[in-house]
Amino acid sequence: QVQLVESGGGLVQPGGSLRLSCAASGSIFSINAVGWYRQPPGKERELVAGITGGSTTNYADSVKGRFTISRDNAKDTVYLQMNSLKPEDTAVYYCNINARTLYGSEDYWGQGTQVTVSS
Repeated sequence: QVQLVESGGGLVQPGGSLRLSCAASGSIFSINAVGWYRQPPGKERELVAGITGGSTTNYADSVKGRFTISRDNAKDTVYLQMNSLKPEDTAVYYCNINARTLYGSEDYWGQGTQVTVSS
């Protein structure tokens, strides 16, 4: 019943910034944990950033200091602020949440949004 809608992807120049959004809809009691993943063409999907519990964050070494994950609990929305973007950041980005609903806690995935960093 829960759906995730991603937005904010696009084409940016190296050194530019972009903010991705992931809005959850449905009968949600709470969001237990969230994460952003990315998958370049022909490569494995990898974890970029995550939040567990109320505020504990984790980042991949490749994005640490450049990316910031955050939550707006009132809107059930997760964000990924990406600064100082590099061509190697080019990938399809996916959000993932573990949400508690009437039917229990489940993992849900967004449909993905393309981020392309190129001059």
